[in-house]
Amino acid sequence: MADRSPVRPRPAAPLTGQERHAFTVVRLFGTVGALFLAFGSLGAGAAPVRNPVLELPVLRLFARIPTVSLAVALTGMAMMVIGWLLLGRFARPGRERMAGRGDLYRTLVVWAAPLAVIPPLFSRDVYSYLAQSEIVHRGMDPYALGPAEALGIADPLTSGVSNIWKETPAPYGPLFLTVGSWISAVTGTNITGGVLLQRAVALVGLVLIVWALPRLAARFGVQPTTALWLGAANPLVLFHLVAGAHNEALGIGLMMAGLELGIRRLPVRVKGDSPPPLARGEIPFIVLGATVITLGAMVKIHAIVALGFFGVMIARRWHGRLVDLLRAGALMAAVFVVVTVAVCVGTGLGFGWIGALGTPGAVWSLLSPVSELAQLGGVLGIALGLGNHTASLIAILGLLGYGVAAAITVKFLWDSFRWRYRPMIGLGVSLGAFMMLHVSMQPWWLLWAVIPLAAAAGTSRFRVVATAVSAVLALLISPTGGTFEGRSYVVAQAHLAAAVVVVLAVLVVHRVAPMVFRRERRAPIGG
Repeated sequence: MADRSPVRPRPAAPLTGQERHAFTVVRLFGTVGALFLAFGSLGAGAAPVRNPVLELPVLRLFARIPTVSLAVALTGMAMMVIGWLLLGRFARPGRERMAGRGDLYRTLVVWAAPLAVIPPLFSRDVYSYLAQSEIVHRGMDPYALGPAEALGIADPLTSGVSNIWKETPAPYGPLFLTVGSWISAVTGTNITGGVLLQRAVALVGLVLIVWALPRLAARFGVQPTTALWLGAANPLVLFHLVAGAHNEALGIGLMMAGLELGIRRLPVRVKGDSPPPLARGEIPFIVLGATVITLGAMVKIHAIVALGFFGVMIARRWHGRLVDLLRAGALMAAVFVVVTVAVCVGTGLGFGWIGALGTPGAVWSLLSPVSELAQLGGVLGIALGLGNHTASLIAILGLLGYGVAAAITVKFLWDSFRWRYRPMIGLGVSLGAFMMLHVSMQPWWLLWAVIPLAAAAGTSRFRVVATAVSAVLALLISPTGGTFEGRSYVVAQAHLAAAVVVVLAVLVVHRVAPMVFRRERRAPIGG
């Protein structure tokens, strides 16, 4: 295959007894953090308006002590991030001994399990999913009507939706909303049941990621354990895809699974090799992979970018000529059109989702460089007596951001075709550009970039940057997804208490397993 390294990652030896003990301590440290976050969510999470936790003996106490609940949740967040960073010691490529896939699988399960049965954390998007899905279930158009207009303000499903999204149409693909309508048919207006089933859908996406990630990594010469640590056990995944139940999990999962399926029968090939004859089942698997990627785009449109880089992989595997690129592109386009029409017509939702793709732009994120630059321009305009033109600047810079991201994508498509980069790396960089340059950029959006790059980028520079960005962004957002109702003293007190507990917990780990804090000699790592 044109995109696959002919050299498999060097097998690492298993951990020693001392290292195994330290690994177990770190895993337990992260598990305690997950439990803290789970209990803290009962009082500090993005709970529904009619909070069922208030009816549970003992557990309802958390909802009545908000400062304590937030402190507990923040403690859990910090412990999980620190645990993940310490775990990375045993997943670093170039190490003589590394943790195995099974170690990472078990760690991921025990860290994710407590977060799978709690109130939503970090945002209220899952309530929008429920309301928009109910609109579909009732036979109305979610791409023309917002929850308030379609269901009514008094509807229990509308009450949980953030105010800014109550009047807006759904920006999600017809496949996701159809799956959501099936959930609505089962749960009706039962918010708790709906949230748990929506999270189950997110967990399906996570399973697809966990299935595809180590397999793709092995194909590209990256240690599977490293890919699992960075791309699946990442705190952004646990906090936002599991606890937050975001549909990025299903979209990314389908995209990654489609790439793995699509390249399964492509032979190993490097630049300059003569292309071998078509392998048995090669074309059917290519079509299957493109189909699954398109289904991911029918959840979140971002997955469509993967079709371009998948086409480059195919063109490089054939003869690497421009005509091969055009043929592969035509094949990807044909599959996309057929599958998209089938989904849109089959679900009965039509093509209204295309016109609703701009809905997320209604929110100007504080994390978006484009949004911050536009708001700075607005402030300067006011200071100079020119008036507040922030909205106009947002529109202009937003379009420029899309243009820059598109240009980056075209560059990496061409450079990947000319063998300068692996197409998977180009995919990650391109998706990262689209996410970073969007006015509504959210922390979990960067997983569209981190997960593909985790499967293909073997350089230590990338891992350091991705690790730092993931750790910082994971701690940047409050569990409530907001400002804790403006009570700044609650936030300050909770952070102080959490810091004290986390320091004490780290000291305990240092005493029980001091080796995880010792600097180890790094072997040279190939890129």
